[in-house]
Amino acid sequence: MSTETKESEQPAQLQGREMAEEARIRAVYARRRRDIPSGRYALTEPFTLYSTHEREAAMVALFRKAGLGSLEGLRILDVGCGRGELLRRFISFGAAPNLLFGIDLISEYVEAARNLAPHLQISCGSADRLPFTDGCFDMVSQSTLLTSVLDPKMKQSIANEMARVMKPGGWLLWYDFSYNNPRNPDVHGIGKAEVRRLFPGFTMSALRVTLAPPVGRIVAPLSPLLYHMLVRLKFLCTHYICLLHKPGEDSKKS
Repeated sequence: MSTETKESEQPAQLQGREMAEEARIRAVYARRRRDIPSGRYALTEPFTLYSTHEREAAMVALFRKAGLGSLEGLRILDVGCGRGELLRRFISFGAAPNLLFGIDLISEYVEAARNLAPHLQISCGSADRLPFTDGCFDMVSQSTLLTSVLDPKMKQSIANEMARVMKPGGWLLWYDFSYNNPRNPDVHGIGKAEVRRLFPGFTMSALRVTLAPPVGRIVAPLSPLLYHMLVRLKFLCTHYICLLHKPGEDSKKS
């Protein structure tokens, strides 16, 4: 754990609504671990493989547009890091393992992330109370975290915490659903307008990505060509990947 932890004491008790929302989120992910087959999101699944490559290509395009040639030397925090997949991927984009940090609410995911990458600094905790000092990260990332938070005040608190720990001139990498899923009431989509409201004053570049999973999981095993043709039809894509820039001095670029 970083020595740059937040010095102020945490409240003795969370407010009732925050406790209820955290309990709800834990219950949702416990149900997901029980109900979703193991390997559903492994790269051996064609949809996962193609959508991951598409997402990475979009990420590179956003980085290059922003003048980020690599992630070398950047101190990065992944909020809602899960099992640490994105943090491990950042290493292949030039990030140094000793500069990578993650935090997740679900202790089982934190344990898995630590086992898979013991050299990374992963902690268990809530995203609305990040245990880091102000302005200590060059980049903060979140992937499908904020659409899982249904309480508006807690969602804004998490966004405020992300902005707080980011250096002036720092970057926020965002990947999340832009639509509601009628089959999944535990996820509420977030469009570009709401992203801007969550992070006022930030500039933003955004790309629509990821073929709608119900379509992608059918098409991908049948034809990679058809999958990549359909993903060009942006109205069939269900996520945004965004790179936001916090006002202030430019963070380190490579």
